[in-house]
Amino acid sequence: FGSAQDHKRVGKGDTGPNTGGMGAFSPVPLLTEELEKKINKKIIEPTLKAMKDLDHPYKGFLYAGLIVKKEEPYLIEYNIRMGDPECQVLMMRLETDLLEIIDSATKNKISNLKIEWTKKNSITVVLCAKGYPHNYIKNSEIKNLSKILLDKNNQIFHAGTYEKNNKIYSSGGRVLNVTTSSESLAEARNISIRNINKINWPDGFFRKDIGWRVIDKK
Repeated sequence: FGSAQDHKRVGKGDTGPNTGGMGAFSPVPLLTEELEKKINKKIIEPTLKAMKDLDHPYKGFLYAGLIVKKEEPYLIEYNIRMGDPECQVLMMRLETDLLEIIDSATKNKISNLKIEWTKKNSITVVLCAKGYPHNYIKNSEIKNLSKILLDKNNQIFHAGTYEKNNKIYSSGGRVLNVTTSSESLAEARNISIRNINKINWPDGFFRKDIGWRVIDKK
């Protein structure tokens, strides 16, 4: 179900404390056809076989969190859902109806379904409250969200906000996920950052280098 890479560290260049995720992008150029075959053979297929052998076959998202060193994949964790930033970039690229995919999976007809993806690149940049991931500012008003045009290539996913008297306020550490799809990953990031700059929220911060290993090392 596609590939996505997130950035867990709070600071530029993947430095500083771990977070729930400062942003993500999809697809991941690192995931070649050869590497994908290796991941399936070494990690995914043995897991599925073991669950079946234990009489607990699985239906749903089995999200493998991997690290790749010297072209060798290692499993860090499994989740039974997609992570927030990763889900958002994948949903922006997904062309097949998600409900149809889920329905097919529950009826054991998933092998009959061809899942279609756009060829565009997608990136999400997380706008956080200052102080995150430690003690962060709460209940701070966020202005000018209406200045961002939302369409099939530009979305804002609310993570830690609430509405009061027709105004939007922050309520969490990771507050808004500003997500963009474009022909190139670099252009997608530029548009996301431009959209963030339209938001009037002095109590927020974000990483400007999401996707840096791909974009900035070309």
